[in-house]
Amino acid sequence: MTDSPRPRDTPADLPGPADLPGPADLPGPADLADRWRETLLAARAGASGPDTGPDPLPYAENLLARWAEPQRRYHTTAHLTAVLDRIDTLAPYADDVHAVRLAAWFHDAVYRPDRTENEERSAALAERALPEAGVGEAVTAEVARLVRLTVTHDPAEGDRDGEVLCDADLAVLAGGPQEYAAYAAQVREEYGFVPDETFRAGRAAVLRQLLALPRLFRTPYGAAEWEERARHNLATELELLEPSGGR
Repeated sequence: MTDSPRPRDTPADLPGPADLPGPADLPGPADLADRWRETLLAARAGASGPDTGPDPLPYAENLLARWAEPQRRYHTTAHLTAVLDRIDTLAPYADDVHAVRLAAWFHDAVYRPDRTENEERSAALAERALPEAGVGEAVTAEVARLVRLTVTHDPAEGDRDGEVLCDADLAVLAGGPQEYAAYAAQVREEYGFVPDETFRAGRAAVLRQLLALPRLFRTPYGAAEWEERARHNLATELELLEPSGGR
């Protein structure tokens, strides 16, 4: 990625923060299934010959069931919807937005808060499911690569698809006070099996790691609209987690 703007970096119709949907606007499972169908068919359209792939609906149902598992509090269909909406906002920056959208569907498809290999298992699921669903080898490989990238959220310079997915996934960090507080509380609920002292230490380490990044957001839009507020939110949460925080 360079600092010089490219033609697609400043589209006139790029939505601003006020255009992003709030919680009341989140679609239900049927709407998400429709979005999956549109994305899968678009990704299959790049394959040679007529589209003879299987019905997209069973794949949507399987993925939505995964995103609705009872151990989830933050990594739910609401998070999936939010990431997809942010990808829509950032779509002008992507090289293959259909691959990015597919990666969003798979990036937390396997999620157990007591496991450390969730991203790898999610990527492996994509590598199994997408060819069966009629997606070509190159797109499948790109989707799996993007899913694995969410381990670090640190795309290489010029990785436009990686920048879009990672910015969309991290955009929750730039929420308003109530939104960010709800996000932090949901993360704590997911790790309810971890003692408070251990959680505070681990969460603080994650926050420090994020704050140490030169840039949280890599797209021009993310850097301009989300960076400052996200850093403020992270620093505030870290202060509250410190032994003297909130006292």
